[in-house]
Amino acid sequence: MSQPWSTPLDSPLVPPFPFNYRNVDVLTLVYRTTPEAVRRLVPAPLVPTSDRVLIHLYNMNDTDWLGRYNECNVMLGAELPGKARGGFSPFFFLNSDGGLTQGREVHGQPKKLANPRVEFRGDLIVGMLERNGIDVITGTMGYKHTRGDLADLKRATYDFAVNLNYKLINHIDGRPAIQQLTSRTLTDVRVHECWRGPCSVELRANVLAPLYRLPVLETDDAYFWRADFTLVPGQVIHDYLQPS
Repeated sequence: MSQPWSTPLDSPLVPPFPFNYRNVDVLTLVYRTTPEAVRRLVPAPLVPTSDRVLIHLYNMNDTDWLGRYNECNVMLGAELPGKARGGFSPFFFLNSDGGLTQGREVHGQPKKLANPRVEFRGDLIVGMLERNGIDVITGTMGYKHTRGDLADLKRATYDFAVNLNYKLINHIDGRPAIQQLTSRTLTDVRVHECWRGPCSVELRANVLAPLYRLPVLETDDAYFWRADFTLVPGQVIHDYLQPS
């Protein structure tokens, strides 16, 4: 038998690289929080680069292996000086067992089970994240008011196509097996449409989905976009278990 990628061996849960996402609806909420809140959630030796929080809510409408599901990625600007710069994920939520497992086991993303979604309600785009029956995030944006460009969002915040993660996996006896900072970049990104406009962001307290620890001070323009992209292997940018 060739080297297995995932278990169960005869019906793997986790897809191998690369795999493609098609016709993805994305609502990106943008707001300013306190520098202190950002520093608390960015692990050293990463360094915060921004006080802007990006909340990406996705309708993954057509994904290899995983099918249709929904996801929410919360990002903070960070860099490992001299090695990588992008968006660090302190929180990540989705409603796919394969996507949850792949994110945690391979990327080290802090994925937890929840119900994120993007909905279209008349003249309003609504993004929501529900966990434990609590609407942890409710974000709104007017329906396609002004054409936008994701390059403007990246210039104003950080390159969110580069995702930085803290990967932690222990041996069965409790000793640390993997303790790393990882980086991955979305490729083959094809944006079919992009819109921008003022947004609202409401956070409700849930101690197991503690977005409220990134308080909303001021909202910026949000972006709604529809795109295809590919998930490919990333890299280890820092290994805590190796001698410095």
